Amino acid sequence: MNQYLRSLGPTGQVHALFLVLFGLLALITAVVLAQSLRPRPDTPGHRARRLEWQRTGAMVRTSWLMAVVFWVGWLLGHGAATALFGLVSFFVLREFVTLSPTRRGDHRSLALAFFVVLPLQFWLVATRRFDLFTVFIPVYVFLALPVASALAGDTERFLERTAKMQWGIMVCVYGLSHVPALLLLDFPRYGGRGAFLVFYLVFVVQSGLLVQHLAGRLLHRPPAAPQVSLSFQWQAWALGLAAAGMLGGLLSFITPFKPGQSLAMALLAAFAATLGHLVMKALKRDRGVASWGLQGLPAGGAGGLLDRVDGLCFAAPVFFHSARWYFGA
Repeated sequence: MNQYLRSLGPTGQVHALFLVLFGLLALITAVVLAQSLRPRPDTPGHRARRLEWQRTGAMVRTSWLMAVVFWVGWLLGHGAATALFGLVSFFVLREFVTLSPTRRGDHRSLALAFFVVLPLQFWLVATRRFDLFTVFIPVYVFLALPVASALAGDTERFLERTAKMQWGIMVCVYGLSHVPALLLLDFPRYGGRGAFLVFYLVFVVQSGLLVQHLAGRLLHRPPAAPQVSLSFQWQAWALGLAAAGMLGGLLSFITPFKPGQSLAMALLAAFAATLGHLVMKALKRDRGVASWGLQGLPAGGAGGLLDRVDGLCFAAPVFFHSARWYFGA
């Protein structure tokens, strides 16, 4: 089987990748559907278990959406893939802004963020202007947004409102824009296989977060930050990093890295993702919501699109720049 995969060209190998991905998603969907259809008594324990399966189903549906978006984007080419990730970024930023109270004086900044900054950032990615797209938001946009708000003449809670907008753009636009940028990196003897690198990053990040979450439920150790997350425990966090590192080492054959390099890159990505996920949980606690996509619920759940990609938004820039620096791409 391994020899057969090696005999395929880059396009055939990516097709095989998507077949495996959709097969796994179909299997997981069948298991979740079977569990959700099982009759259960109406007791507190069974209601909690039913709620957990509902959350798992929401996660699976989001995974299908992201997989299909990525597949369609790959079929249409790098430019279309970048545009589709830009669309995902738009909806993610909308979720963030919806839960961040704004005033009339913020309307200029909001229009600038959604209709100028976001499309321009992804255009810089699509045109491979890597040196500019990495500083466009942290430098130029950070200076422009406060100016736009100040010109509106509304000074009430000015610093807080401006910081929220800057933070949302950094996570939802800057962070996520580094995912399609991986498709365009040119590594030695790795042409046309950028889809593998995106799959590698997403797989190790999500696996690390999943193992950490499950370990936190099973270990019952004191949480490191109980006011933020009851499932974030140092032991569970270490197990999540270890799982991500092991998976990264095993998946080195689909990357331009050697096994040791692949393990180190997976650890780096998982480190950024797990701590970034904790930060986003703290923001949800501050807003008193369960999900970026569902308002009015008690904090602690996860149902919005931003909940599914928040770790990736933190891991992608770290992974992209580390890989680019190491290979000089």
